[in-house]
Amino acid sequence: MPTEYDLIVLGGGAVGENIADRAVQGGLSVAIVEDELVGGECSYWACMPSKSLLRPGSALRAARRVPGASAAITGDLDVAAVLAHRDEVVNHWEDDGQVRWVEGAGIDLIRGHGRFTGPKQVEVAAAGVVLTARHAVAVVTGSSATIPGIPGLRDANPWTSREATSAKRAPAGLAIIGGGVVAAEMAAAYASFGTEVTMIVRSRMLGRLEPFAAELVADGLREQGVRILTGTSPASVDRDPDGVHIALENGEMIHAEEVLVATGRSPRTDDLGLESIGLRAGGWLETDDTMLVPGFDWLYAVGDVTRRALFTHQGKYQARAAGDVIAARATGGRVDDAPWGAHVATADHHAVPQVVFTDPEVAAVGLTAADADAAGLRTRVIDYDLSSLAGTYVHAEDYRGKARMIVDEDRRVLVGATFAGQDVADLLQAATIAIVGEVPIDRLWHAVPAYPTISEVWLRFLEAYGRPTVPPQHHIPAPGESSVPEIEVDENIAPRPEEDAADLSRAEPDVADHSSDAS
Repeated sequence: MPTEYDLIVLGGGAVGENIADRAVQGGLSVAIVEDELVGGECSYWACMPSKSLLRPGSALRAARRVPGASAAITGDLDVAAVLAHRDEVVNHWEDDGQVRWVEGAGIDLIRGHGRFTGPKQVEVAAAGVVLTARHAVAVVTGSSATIPGIPGLRDANPWTSREATSAKRAPAGLAIIGGGVVAAEMAAAYASFGTEVTMIVRSRMLGRLEPFAAELVADGLREQGVRILTGTSPASVDRDPDGVHIALENGEMIHAEEVLVATGRSPRTDDLGLESIGLRAGGWLETDDTMLVPGFDWLYAVGDVTRRALFTHQGKYQARAAGDVIAARATGGRVDDAPWGAHVATADHHAVPQVVFTDPEVAAVGLTAADADAAGLRTRVIDYDLSSLAGTYVHAEDYRGKARMIVDEDRRVLVGATFAGQDVADLLQAATIAIVGEVPIDRLWHAVPAYPTISEVWLRFLEAYGRPTVPPQHHIPAPGESSVPEIEVDENIAPRPEEDAADLSRAEPDVADHSSDAS
């Protein structure tokens, strides 16, 4: 087994695979060190299994909203079949397929837990080897669920997202502590299985999204039978043979078979030997936009451990930039680290897309209205009721949804968009492209949405914003012609006062009633 590589990657999840692949394609030798399943959290305990649990319920509810199709629905979900399909999606928690891909990509896989023993030195005790990096080490170890210090909670053996997405059966009752994306999605999934779900939310649901989107999701969960308690927190938790008992700060007692904790994530950096290279164990790793850790010319961090954007797709985006820049620096190639260059993750600051796969879905990218206001931007906020579209009228009976577009008025470009409604996830990429490409709002009029689709919301946004104004065309004098036209004036007629100046009040078109301005 080789012990020296150009790049050592600590962590073999989707993000680690991407950085390793790009570095290999750049001509470097690479080893991935992984002590769990190759493919990581997303493949086995997060993105993929959670969506396989959510899809059957959303498909069933969608069919029930279509006249004619609804008459064909004669039963409820086959929960055992849903869980069996989930098992197929995660390959029964076997990573042989992912291992074959790694090997086929020319990447060495070393099983075990890697720890720094010094600069560019990584010990893998299980493999009995100390690895040396010629050029770089990348920390791509991800994050894990945070367990808050609520009395009795740890002793109650709570579920985290891992247990929720890998459960072998649906419990009769599930209490969920938290109101973020994991909490909302698992509430939706288990409610569709017939589980009695209670959410305990300290403040409001989905606090980082637009309030209107959070309200629509909360309404949808309540319609599915979920009980949502806001403005309170657990005071203590106890488990006995009858289940879990949660005493709330408001004095209420919640009883359930299981309790899921979904209150946030912590970086998996506590046992990496970071102290041996002068860093604090257990903390997030700050980076520049090439994913290089400040103070080092060889240490990179990518994905959740950076806290830049805790989404798999964003981590893979960072990994592509990092793998390429590591290869460029190692081989003496040109580094393109200007904003939006080939070797930077600029989008982390401006255009992070995310989808909440509840019913209704939420798809959002860029800034919220509150974010834009806090950033000091002069913006215009356009809201639209999605139920008014022809596309949603034929898509589902009694469709409910709302969309928002946020325009930077000084640059006249989109800086944020949020869609909330059934099947809105695929609207997101158009908004992401508009933000990343800084497409002028006037140019968007030429991107014609097909009719009748939900994408026609883009036309409705623009109609509410207003058509582009056309400046008056001035006469261009011919060669030899005076540039000042001769005007005959009747000195006996005085000009009317309103003719003294141009009427500029018509330069800004009227805004539809459903839009609002924010500044």
